[in-house]
Order: sequence, then structure tokens, then C-alpha cells
Amino acid sequence: MSGPLLIERRASASAVWARRIAVFAAVLLVTSTAGHRFGPVPTLPFLWLLLIVAGLAVLALLLAAAGFARLWQRGDRGGRASVRATLIAILVLLPFGFAAWRVYALPQLADVTTDTANPPDFFLAPGLRTAEMNPLRAWSDPEPGAQAEAYPTVTGRRYTLPLDRMQEMVATAADDLGWKPEEPATLSADGREATIELAAPSLVFGFVSDVAVRIVDEGETSYVDLRSASRYGRHDLGDNAAKIARFLDDLDTVIQATYTPTLQ
Repeated sequence: MSGPLLIERRASASAVWARRIAVFAAVLLVTSTAGHRFGPVPTLPFLWLLLIVAGLAVLALLLAAAGFARLWQRGDRGGRASVRATLIAILVLLPFGFAAWRVYALPQLADVTTDTANPPDFFLAPGLRTAEMNPLRAWSDPEPGAQAEAYPTVTGRRYTLPLDRMQEMVATAADDLGWKPEEPATLSADGREATIELAAPSLVFGFVSDVAVRIVDEGETSYVDLRSASRYGRHDLGDNAAKIARFLDDLDTVIQATYTPTLQ
């Protein structure tokens, strides 16, 4: 009497390729992001790489689904590969999902300021922007009150320091954040107002905004306003408001550590 017939289960090619593509998408996301944030990858090629990453992650999910279907229908091997591919692809797509939510939840702004009535001017940044970048125009709110409603805490701050000391504190805060100053600072004709311009990359992906920090000498105090404008894209996903808040918080920390002045 012959023994039981053993049928070898076939490996699901869909599941195997789903795992390979998902891993490749994850590696490409990490390396391209590092290359853009810290290395030589320009922004426009990086945006195309992000689109490729998203497409590969979606393809991996589709192939993983096919792998699950073959496992259920034919008993093909590949369940673990499909599970791994699904998990990796979802992790890769999380930043894209977060970005989509921000597009839906926040107004379409790429230029944010603490003073919507009289925003700081850019003097040096327009000459540094290339044709493919956003042009620096006069500040405008696409819908009156949209910025105030979305970012109510983005406001200027007053410090009990003179103009020259405030310039030093702003330079220190910018250095702490890794923001590159565009020198020299621009002074008003009467010498009572200074504008310091900075190139500010975002924390993770390194998308650069031009930031103008305006310091107005009020006598015994100085008032600081900021304007942050993205170099690329019509929607900043809240990045400019976050940069302004981060800078002012760091400026507070620097000043308090040095002078512990009264903030109003």
C-alpha cells in the first residue's frame, strides 16, 4: 500500500514580488529623503522620487492582495511575504496619508506671517529664487481670515532687549535650528528696523522656506515679526506656521537662558 500523496505547494510570485517592491520603496524613501535633507538631491527630482515611492507602495499592496487571494483560492505559499509587504507598504504610505489629511484640513497657504496687516519684506530672497521656484509676491491671504483661523498662535512677540542685542539672539536661535542666514541684515533708513533673512529646511524632508525676521526698535523694547514662504508647492501642509512657532520658541529659550527678560 502506497503512502499518502504529498503535493508541494507553489510559491506565490505575487507575494514574493510584493515584499521585494515594498522593501525597495522603503529603502528609496529613506535614502532619497536623507539625500534631500542632508545631501545633493535637488527638490524637484526629490518630488518625483516621492511619487515613485508612493506608486511602488501601492503596487506592493496590490500584489500582496493578489498573494492573499492565491493563498485562499489555491493554497499557494506566500502568506508571510504578503503580510510583510502589506505592513511595510502601509508604513511607507503613512507620510503621504498625513500629507493628504493636511491638504484637506488646512488652507492652501505657502506664505505665512505673524503680521498679516504689514508683513515683513524680503530683500535678498527674491534674487536667490530660480524660475521653477514659487515667485515671492506681496503677501496675501487667499481667503480673508484663513491664516488666523488655521494658525491663531502665529503672532509676533515683544522683548525687553534693544535692537542690536535682539539681532544677536535671532542669529543664535537660527544657528541652533540649523537655518542658514542670508547676510547682511537689511536696515531701515532710520536704523530702527532690521530684517534678517534665513533659509529654513523642514525637520524631516528638508523642504526649504525663506524666512524674514523683522525686528522693530520700540525704545525700551523690540518687537519681532516673521514671515515664512515655501520655495516649492502651492500648499505648505502647515510647515511654515510650524517653522515660525519653532523659531519663536527657540528664540524665547535663547533669550531666557541669557537674560531672562520679561516677555509681553
